Amino acid sequence: MSQLRELSSDLLSGAITIESAHPMSPRFIAELVAPRAYFVSSFANVAAFETDDGLVLIDTGSFLLAERTRVALRGVATAPAHTAIWTHGHVDHCFGVELYEREAGRALRVIAHEDVARRFARYRLTRGWNEAINARQFRTAVKFPSEFRAPDETFRDRRTLDVGGRRFELHHALGETDDHTWVWVPDAGVVCTGDLFIWASPNCGNPQKVQRYPREWAAALRAIDALGAEVLCPGHGVPIWGAANVHRALDDTASYLEALVDQVLALMNRGALLDEIVATVTPPAALAARPYLSPVYDEPEFIVRNLYRLYGGWWDGNPAHLKPAPAAAIARELADLAGGAGALARRAEATADARLACELIELAHLAAPDDPAITALRGKIYAARAASERSVMARGVFASVAAGPAGSR
Repeated sequence: MSQLRELSSDLLSGAITIESAHPMSPRFIAELVAPRAYFVSSFANVAAFETDDGLVLIDTGSFLLAERTRVALRGVATAPAHTAIWTHGHVDHCFGVELYEREAGRALRVIAHEDVARRFARYRLTRGWNEAINARQFRTAVKFPSEFRAPDETFRDRRTLDVGGRRFELHHALGETDDHTWVWVPDAGVVCTGDLFIWASPNCGNPQKVQRYPREWAAALRAIDALGAEVLCPGHGVPIWGAANVHRALDDTASYLEALVDQVLALMNRGALLDEIVATVTPPAALAARPYLSPVYDEPEFIVRNLYRLYGGWWDGNPAHLKPAPAAAIARELADLAGGAGALARRAEATADARLACELIELAHLAAPDDPAITALRGKIYAARAASERSVMARGVFASVAAGPAGSR
């Protein structure tokens, strides 16, 4: 059994935990996954299909890891690349085209959804913001890209490509992004989902990023499931082999999202405030226990908040929050009532409730931002909070605050 297939089997059986094979960990392992079909396990994965005209690539790599990913691919597939299909415009999926063009001595044909161009335009406008996000989420100081290769061809809803005797069916879906494409290769029985499946609770609640679409995401997974694929090549994590396993993963993920959507909408339609919705909505326990739905990257609480934003806007329903006083002014007032910022800090240190501790220490810090003892305690409380979190997103934000002023923006 191949390395990736063994890893996939062990994850599905529960022989190993998802933390021990985290979907965001690059392995740089390249293997044959179906006839004339290859898969490279990287931070964001790349799939390659042999055709009589050359390779068709599904995604081309991260702006940081594209070259290592290409080298891994070249260990199993040597034909020059002919066409690249991007599943979406996130910067871990759509870089490295020039590496394959240099090899081939000619331009590749790059195909993507029509909204990728709009994404790239937004990235140019918000480069500094994206650097700040990555600094918090991934604890890195890497510069965010400022230049992007445009696709050569785009499509809106569906497109079928015939390349070197093989057919590739491209489908647009709203999901993690508005520019998402999933690809079906019928003669291989392989579906490339991009980030519609990532071996984790779906990334549709990210608190620092733009709108995601859980309901439409679930519908896309249902459409993919109807194909009866034998191999699922995900955007992150390892492939899944066997029609029954693929069906279960897709059906479970769709059901997980549908359950969250239905609960949130039912409460919103009754007039519930965001605070009540967040406290009430949970995914079905049996689904949350699946290895491919663990909250190791995003998490369901964030999905709930994103759903509320999607259907109800940014106001949480609390009238005081519609046009609130500055946070520092509220903190100073509460500190005065409590007997000083130090009293708030001492209560933050004493409470066993991690959420409450963070709220209290933030109030103390806002009321007395230059107090070194409060600043030190704030770092300690957030370091403990980061250590207790499973999701990359929550852990990254809390760890950035613990690291000091530059990380707590």
